[in-house]
Amino acid sequence: MANQSSSVADARERRTGRAVHYHISYIVQGAEYGTDGAIVLLHDIPAGAFAWEAVMPQLSGLKRAVYAIDMLGYGQSDHPWPADTSVWGHADVLSLLLRDLNLTNIILVGHGLGGGVAQILATRLYRDRVAALVLVNTISYLHAFDANWPLPEMEKRQDFDAPKQTPLEDLIRDLQATLPNAVVNTRGFANALKQYVEPWNSELGKEVLFQHIRLLIPYYTNSVSSDLKVAGKPTLIIWGEKDAQMPINYAERLHREIPGSALVTVPNAGHLILFDAPDAVARAVVDFVNGI
Repeated sequence: MANQSSSVADARERRTGRAVHYHISYIVQGAEYGTDGAIVLLHDIPAGAFAWEAVMPQLSGLKRAVYAIDMLGYGQSDHPWPADTSVWGHADVLSLLLRDLNLTNIILVGHGLGGGVAQILATRLYRDRVAALVLVNTISYLHAFDANWPLPEMEKRQDFDAPKQTPLEDLIRDLQATLPNAVVNTRGFANALKQYVEPWNSELGKEVLFQHIRLLIPYYTNSVSSDLKVAGKPTLIIWGEKDAQMPINYAERLHREIPGSALVTVPNAGHLILFDAPDAVARAVVDFVNGI
């Protein structure tokens, strides 16, 4: 069973649950509203639950419990190596965690990599308990990663020996240089960059990050994205108009192929839209949930 750890501001708590044999950390806001109708937030690579910090307070008016989860190998969750941290591995672990938490009638919100995980949960592994889906600048179809983000030359980074060929200081330098390419507000991002980089600044962190990258396998999401059109879930697609990593034509394809879906495009926002435009994301989610 999940158990409470420390309290945080704004009625948010950091808790830990167990799935498979892993400890999974998450932040819950508004737990008093119960487990039916919860909102579950899934982050992108190389972030963590912290990426939702500016969005979560704005969801409090929905009077639903909100869960921001550190997926396996991220944030305060276990960082196992080796482990299956593909989208399917994440979805497998999360399906067990969500069932243990008894979350039902879920509004599932996924950004980037988390959007790919959300698609698997909504169409396959947790389909009966997902009420609606929100996909934010999500990986989809055969576009599982950008060629030069979050590291340059991503295909080369998928080689099994890449960690041995990359000194830790080079990895950190590459992250610091490349991550800002995913935001419009680059000056403001300088203060947030440490949160994205610091978890990987160790030999174990390097191995785990390369494991994440190695398991960004395009065909793992292709059929799942194609199945969204028959999933029968109300779906909202949110996209930063200036996303250079997940081009907006993928948003348009998802919108075109998912019957009844809604598409919200956000100006002056890049791939890390949760940093560039948290208010716009929160507003779109609130309007969507209120309209279900």
